[in-house]
Amino acid sequence: MTEKSFGNNYDHNATLRFFRRWWKLLTVVGVVALVASLVISLLITPRYKATATLFPTNSNRLSKAIMDYHYSLDFMDYGIERDCEYAIQILSSESMRRDVCERFNLLEHYGIAQDHPHKLFELNKQYRSNVHVKRTEFLGVEVSVMDVDPQWAADIANYIAANYDTVCHRIHHDRATDAARIMQGVCDDLQQEIRDLQDSMRARPQYAAGMQQLLADKCKELADLQTRAAQTRVDMDQEVSYKFLLDQAEVADKKAYPKRAVIVLLGTFGALVMCILLLLLLDYFKKEEDGENGSRPTPPLS
Repeated sequence: MTEKSFGNNYDHNATLRFFRRWWKLLTVVGVVALVASLVISLLITPRYKATATLFPTNSNRLSKAIMDYHYSLDFMDYGIERDCEYAIQILSSESMRRDVCERFNLLEHYGIAQDHPHKLFELNKQYRSNVHVKRTEFLGVEVSVMDVDPQWAADIANYIAANYDTVCHRIHHDRATDAARIMQGVCDDLQQEIRDLQDSMRARPQYAAGMQQLLADKCKELADLQTRAAQTRVDMDQEVSYKFLLDQAEVADKKAYPKRAVIVLLGTFGALVMCILLLLLLDYFKKEEDGENGSRPTPPLS
């Protein structure tokens, strides 16, 4: 009766024989890979990281937070999750990128030629690879900048955090300007209607009592609209901070990239793995070839 073998039938002796056979080659490959990866890591230009952290405010409307006593949100409150997502979108926007690139002349700083056929594409790629915006665990926003110059990295991160107020004000100012123009037109129409009602009441006093309530409603509507228009003008004219700056970016005294130890370890390990795989494939194909040659029939003797 034939016994069946269950479990792991892996031949450890084959592994030992393999390494005894190829240890010299693997040692040479490992040493060469170690030296090569070390040289490559030394040739990579180091980059430094600077980080600024901010919290968006809860209310972005100064008029409602200060002038309207019915408003339930405190102007000094931190932002909720929605405000955090808005802040990330603004900090990552093309408007912010254009302001930063123009302020620091990043086209020249990144070494992109003015006559490069795709200079804007290259500039955007470099910017996106060096500037990162993400949400923190507690609804803050972190702006991280990598650069070959630690001072530039800190300056760019601090500028982005500061320019957040400028971009927000620019967006709100444009919106408030449109709203103020529309409300002014409605106010002019209401004032004309009120004047027409007053003229009708003077011309026809017998109908004055019936038109009195309509006149009062129009005056109340005009007063409410004028209050809203005044609030809109406050939002349009006043520059207010839309953030709480928690941490300013500081000049780094240690590089953040490259991690030379990681590069050396991965390079050496990867080279050894590739070498072992190639040797295993060579052994496999050699065994296949030897098997085919051994199975061929011997030609008859003449």
